[in-house]
Amino acid sequence: MDCYGVIGHPVKHSVSPAMHNAAFRAMKIDAVYASFDVKPEDLKKAIEGAKALGIKGLNVTIPHKEEVLKLAKPDELALRIGAANTLKFDEEVLAYNTDAYGALKALENAGVGVSGKTVLIIGAGGAARAIAFALVGEGATVVVTNRTEQRGLKLVQDVRKYGECVFVPMSELEKLRFDILINATPVGMSGYMPGKLPVDSKLIKEGIVVFDTVYNPMETALIKLAKMRGCKVVYGIDMLVHQGARAFEIWTGLSPPFDVMKKAALNALER
Repeated sequence: MDCYGVIGHPVKHSVSPAMHNAAFRAMKIDAVYASFDVKPEDLKKAIEGAKALGIKGLNVTIPHKEEVLKLAKPDELALRIGAANTLKFDEEVLAYNTDAYGALKALENAGVGVSGKTVLIIGAGGAARAIAFALVGEGATVVVTNRTEQRGLKLVQDVRKYGECVFVPMSELEKLRFDILINATPVGMSGYMPGKLPVDSKLIKEGIVVFDTVYNPMETALIKLAKMRGCKVVYGIDMLVHQGARAFEIWTGLSPPFDVMKKAALNALER
């Protein structure tokens, strides 16, 4: 039996095991997927241990997406983004980023075009990096805001090589006009500031698109407020399933049943 999993801290909220195990069952693949809580100081030992144990692949979530690049050989996209969320254990540990793909697919499936649009991204971590690079590649203008300005400015500096990207401090966001708002922080996530908003509620105005990458709970405080104010919403669960399906393809060379994965993820959230 092959073994796969997800590493993060915290990770007990993850619905990835339900999603991937459902896909393995549907495709009659003899494999199992589990979650492993790995503290930042234990990341190197965890990767070495996974390779030694013969684990075939891992998803990587908060807070390891950037640090894991130092422990693996990234493909061109992961290297450019500076973050990885998928590892494949071969002769070497190979690193990929499927978050960029997942975010674009989630927007596309919601009928949201990004070319020529101004997109405000909240956050500057691994998910924010992936989404920013993906969006400028599609012709969007990206505005980054982050509590730690230095980190936000570094992201902008990196993305500017590929498209339009600027930094605006959180204190100045009220002056900003934008078409799409994306929360790429864990604020609002179950077990991490649940019920909180990542930005001032004044920014959530009718007519904009609001995309929350947090998927547990599915109806975050941000999504609830956006719906109440007549905004189009994009759910984090869609990004999760799309990035997960792409990771599945990287590991197995097979296309998984997307609907089966999404149904399993939604059922796990309900539980």
